[in-house]
Amino acid sequence: MSDTKPEKKMLLMQGNEAIVEGAIAAGCRFFAGYPITPASEISERFSVRMPHIGGTFIQMEDEIASMGAIIGASLAGVKSMTATSGPGFSLMSENIGFACMAEVPCVLVNVMRGGPSTGLPTQPSQGDVLQARWGTHGDHPIIVLAVSTVRDCFDLTVVAFNLSEKYRVPVIILSDEIVAHTRETVIFPLPEEIKVVDRSKPSMPPEWYVPYEDNSVGVPPMAAFGEGYHHHVTGLAHDVRGFPTQRPDEVHELQHRLFRKITLGFHEIQKVKAFMMEDADVAVIAYGSVSRSAHRAVVEARQRGIKAGLLQLITLFPFPRHYIEGVLRQCRAVLVPEMNMGQIIREVKRVNQTKARVEKYNRVDGHMITPEEIFNQIIKL
Repeated sequence: MSDTKPEKKMLLMQGNEAIVEGAIAAGCRFFAGYPITPASEISERFSVRMPHIGGTFIQMEDEIASMGAIIGASLAGVKSMTATSGPGFSLMSENIGFACMAEVPCVLVNVMRGGPSTGLPTQPSQGDVLQARWGTHGDHPIIVLAVSTVRDCFDLTVVAFNLSEKYRVPVIILSDEIVAHTRETVIFPLPEEIKVVDRSKPSMPPEWYVPYEDNSVGVPPMAAFGEGYHHHVTGLAHDVRGFPTQRPDEVHELQHRLFRKITLGFHEIQKVKAFMMEDADVAVIAYGSVSRSAHRAVVEARQRGIKAGLLQLITLFPFPRHYIEGVLRQCRAVLVPEMNMGQIIREVKRVNQTKARVEKYNRVDGHMITPEEIFNQIIKL
């Protein structure tokens, strides 16, 4: 019997490819999508990988059908995913709302590009941030994560599936053209090192099953179609058995439970990464590819004797207010650089209850925000 420990696999790959590997590691076995720049490599790699692992890949006729297909696959008990970019993300918005109301776990990747409309198909942007939170109509809970490195693309895709399965909610991964097409060496964890969460299944016999019954965590167990459980699914406001209702008390309880299950999970859903924040009096709050530039700018600022730090947002929504408030209390000035006209800065200013100065730096011309640009803004602060 050999005592040799298995070696970790190391590969050079781009962000889009790492998302696919993360999804497979998390147990994804169904992908439906439609090619669109700069997300097409996700579909391409899934088309190759899925047949070899017993999964299913389908190229749909459009993004509306893609979102509908992964909802159907998830209802049948299969972890499912799709990927798109700006215009396709807009088309998916109605079915995202259906998944929220029907509490169907699934993962959606939006590799952001310049917009609006067809915009800049091959250039990066962060213009879809607030759309990810509010893109479908009505009050709805949703989880939005942002990736910044190729390793992030692997790790956070696993996290996205785990959160989706645990809380029965769609999870959106926001990438952008820079992260999607950056190639970096990734050392993959061993399979036993990857935490994989599966949805809670009903433990009672079919005749006792109440598909949307409340419990202590606000997340009802989910039976798959074909397992003998009666499960009515609708996008309408529904009672605990899944049938449409307009009774105010039942609608009230449903809506509040949808939000309560996410609120109870804030401690594990809201994720940030702090860099040199221990003694910082000037902070950069950034996410996605911009946080890569911000990281380098903070290093350069420290070399000049400036006490700068970086708070990288991994979870964009539910907005990690607790962490932001801590930075605002600690620092005299905060810079929020974004490749949009200013979206996350609105959230930062909304929770600013201190005298901290909050400034923005934006680019919307299809080019990245460089470390030098962020460093120069830190100097001004």
